[in-house]
Amino acid sequence: MEALLAFAAALLALRFAGELLGRARERRSQALLAWSASLFAYAVASGALAWGAAAGWGDAAFRVYYLAGGLLTAPLLGVGSLLLAGKRWAGPLGLAYAGLAVGIALAVPLTAPFAGTAIPAAQDHLDFVPARLVAVLANSLGTLAVVAVAIRSFRRRPLGNALILLGTGIAAAGSAVAGLGVAATSAFVALAALVLYAGFLAATGAPIPRPRPIREAPG
Repeated sequence: MEALLAFAAALLALRFAGELLGRARERRSQALLAWSASLFAYAVASGALAWGAAAGWGDAAFRVYYLAGGLLTAPLLGVGSLLLAGKRWAGPLGLAYAGLAVGIALAVPLTAPFAGTAIPAAQDHLDFVPARLVAVLANSLGTLAVVAVAIRSFRRRPLGNALILLGTGIAAAGSAVAGLGVAATSAFVALAALVLYAGFLAATGAPIPRPRPIREAPG
């Protein structure tokens, strides 16, 4: 059941990432492109949760989970906010950091074996330097960028910024309660992805899609 919940959250985040990618191409928006990458990383992290819950955690599942959820999601979120604020240097910097993150996730040695389906704690399997140190610094800077840009432009985009801040807080809370299990973490992933998606659209002036009414079949 937990694996299904994590997989459902991954599909939801992936759907939102795809929607943002399409809008980024239509509007030629680098901010939406970076935010799409952030939600894609979030989806991959949730997919790794499903993988670990269904088949048990191993080296590959943990590396994917740590790369997408621990190293990429929040920093790419910050890159999107900086690009929205007109900081063009954030794009190349984000690409360079993503390459570094992939290299770390692939090459860093794991210090202990895995057992069971519970979400593994990073400190039990990774030395602090370099993987955990990079994650702490990158997540802190990414979150700081989101908060700073949102506060600075709050009067111009109150709804979008409020939703982005709320979604960031929900995502952070989801990471904090990872010890409660896959089901609780998956619920936070789904809710954070939904709120962030709405915030990204509102912040860039894009209309938020509404559900289409269900038409009855002719009798």
